[in-house]
Amino acid sequence: MTTQDPATRDHSTPADAWHPLRRLTRARIGLGRTGDAVPLRSVLEFRADHAIARDAIHQALDLSELCAAVAAVGAGTPTVLHSRVRDRQEYLRRPDLGRLPSSLDALSPSGADVGIVLADGLSPRALAVHGPPLLSALVNELSPRYSIAAPVIAMQARVAIGDHIGAALDVGTVLVVIGERPGLSVADSLGVYLTHHPRPGRTDAERNCVSNIHPPDGLGYEHAAATVLRLVTGARELGRSGVALKDTGSDSVPLDGSTGARSLWESLETAPDGDAPTGG
Repeated sequence: MTTQDPATRDHSTPADAWHPLRRLTRARIGLGRTGDAVPLRSVLEFRADHAIARDAIHQALDLSELCAAVAAVGAGTPTVLHSRVRDRQEYLRRPDLGRLPSSLDALSPSGADVGIVLADGLSPRALAVHGPPLLSALVNELSPRYSIAAPVIAMQARVAIGDHIGAALDVGTVLVVIGERPGLSVADSLGVYLTHHPRPGRTDAERNCVSNIHPPDGLGYEHAAATVLRLVTGARELGRSGVALKDTGSDSVPLDGSTGARSLWESLETAPDGDAPTGG
C-alpha cells in the first residue's frame, strides 16, 4: 500500500472546490470541520449574524427621518398610521393585532388606481434603508400608466393591514412594502405584497409577493418595480390577484392591454383553487 507524502499533499483542494459556489450564494455551504465540529471562525460568524438578525427586528425606526425621505420622493405627503399593537414585544406575540389598524380616521377615499403602504414589519431597518428608494422606483414605473394615492406609513404592521388601508383609500390595488423576516444571511430585505380590490378578510392566497429586495446582493429597485408593474397590469386584466395571477417575465407579457396579455390572464382563471399562496 502506497501513501502520499504529507509534504506534497494539496490541503487546499477541498476548500477551493466550494469557492465558486460561495460566490453565488450567501448561504452557509462547505464550512469544513475541525475534529467533530465546524471551525471556530464559522461558529463566530453564525453567532454574529444571529445577533444582527435579532437586532434588526428590535431596531427602532426613525419615523421623522423616514417621513422626510418618503415626502422627498414627490408622491405626496405620507400619512402615518399605527396597528393595534402597543409595543414590539406584543407585536411579536400577537400577529393578529399587527394586521388591524388602530384608526383609519386620517385617511379619505382617493379613488386612485394604486395605493402604497410602507410597513416596518419584522425589519424596520429594511424599510429605513430600502423603503424610500424602492418607493421612488415604484412611482417612476407606475405613474405613467396609473394614478397613485399619497403613501401611507404603517407602524408595527403586518401585511394584512394593507387590506384595511386600501379599502379606506378606495384604491383598485394596494401594495404593501414591508420589512421581511431577518435571516442569518440577510437582515434588511424588503417584500412587496400586492392585493387587488383590497378589503378586510382577504387571504394570503389572494396576494402576490415580490421578495428579497435589497440591492446590491438582492433584487434591485428597478427590477422589483418592473415586476410589480406587470403584476398590477395583470391583476387589472384578470380582475383579481393571488394564485391565479402569475408573472411570466417581461419577454412574454405585453403591458399594453393587448389581446395577447388578455388571453394570458384569462387562461389563468382556470387555475385550481387551493394552490400554495405566493406570500403574505
